[in-house]
Amino acid sequence: MRTRFDGTAGRATTALAAAAALALALAGCGGGTKDDAGGGGKGGSTAPTVRLPRLSGQKLQVTAVWTGPERENFVKVLDEFEKRTGAQVDFVPSGDDMAGFIGSKIAGGGPPDIAMLQQVGVLNEFAQKGWLKPLGATAKAQLAKNYTKGWRDLGAHKGTPYGVYFKASNKSLVWYNAKAFGNAGVTEPKDWKGFLKAAQTLAESGVEPVSVGGSDGWTLTDWFENIYLSQAGPEKYDQLARHEIKWTDPSVKQALSTLGQLFGRKDLLAGGNSGALATDFPTSVTQTFSGGDAPKAAMVSSADFAAANISQTKSRVGTDAKVFAFPAVGAKSPVVTGGDVAVALKDSKASQALLTFLASTDAAKIWAQAGGFISPNKELDQAAYANGVMRKIAGALIAAGDDFRFDMSDQAPASFGGKPGQGEWKDLQDFLKNPKDVAGTQAQLEKDAAKSFGH
Repeated sequence: MRTRFDGTAGRATTALAAAAALALALAGCGGGTKDDAGGGGKGGSTAPTVRLPRLSGQKLQVTAVWTGPERENFVKVLDEFEKRTGAQVDFVPSGDDMAGFIGSKIAGGGPPDIAMLQQVGVLNEFAQKGWLKPLGATAKAQLAKNYTKGWRDLGAHKGTPYGVYFKASNKSLVWYNAKAFGNAGVTEPKDWKGFLKAAQTLAESGVEPVSVGGSDGWTLTDWFENIYLSQAGPEKYDQLARHEIKWTDPSVKQALSTLGQLFGRKDLLAGGNSGALATDFPTSVTQTFSGGDAPKAAMVSSADFAAANISQTKSRVGTDAKVFAFPAVGAKSPVVTGGDVAVALKDSKASQALLTFLASTDAAKIWAQAGGFISPNKELDQAAYANGVMRKIAGALIAAGDDFRFDMSDQAPASFGGKPGQGEWKDLQDFLKNPKDVAGTQAQLEKDAAKSFGH
């Protein structure tokens, strides 16, 4: 069995603290005050909190999946590291298949120094293969100072710390076009029934309700996981994440059937099912907040990082673009998180220095000020965030402590939960294509999961 995250796995209680904190935080996100919508704070003191070595003449290569505004903002972080150390850092995009990219680089004898992994499953696989270098003393010191046990455990394998969770995400959010909602007379729904009713009302008003970025399969796993966690509960969620129950379980049937209530209504999807399958994640966000009085969609279920894509449009987060918690399907709204963990593939003074920097509040503050980012770093001054919406979402994450569930597909082996065109990504794309085939989808998911988990 793969290493599990003991900070959350097996708890019988749902993420009540996180759900309560999120609900309280989002209750204030719709306001039009300058603080909620406008420029963020300066983040307090600008004095460095961590000492870094001089690395003049040393070169580092860093890889991540980020493109567009996310890449630009991460490069700002790397630029500051260069400025403070004298090292030269090159960013290399990995594409969506991080595991495949790193595998090919290892085979060729030229892996990058640092990789930002999106899947816990990939970290465990890489550590098992001996590809990762343990965190050094300075990085571990920053980690102990700035992170809760839950996030530290997520970056460890068999008790050895390898990773720094630099970027986190709250995946249990729905962003919406405030003007479209206002024109249709729709308010923020609290539960799944209300969500479907709101979508129907929006459709009748002339705006296609829900934007789905189905060409990027990971967006569909987020839809499933939010429904499953809220409906089946945390114990079942943990069991399915570890493949201790099969995907043919009745709880999976129930969740897919619930998701089918949306995916089975092409009038509720922007562009219908075929349009959703042809839409990538960035477009699913930007088309919701472009077009003035005639946007292509009214809402999109996406993590907090959608704010970076919204910033590419004329819409303003907090006024034009608002957000509510993913609707409760069961008793409570779900709280599903994701994250990007920095790991070293080469052990050097420079790579350890960068991991130390990424574990500090200094690095987190740079991207927080740029926007489209939340950090699990509990010591980061919340005033650093670019606007009130992000400040409240980040505050809710920190307030939740270790009471959350990590993205299920990201916990799985990459061949099942983290590769385009195969495993869970493809199976759910096939489900989006044919939402009536619940049993067939379950059977294929189980077949693919069993193969990847080695059962």
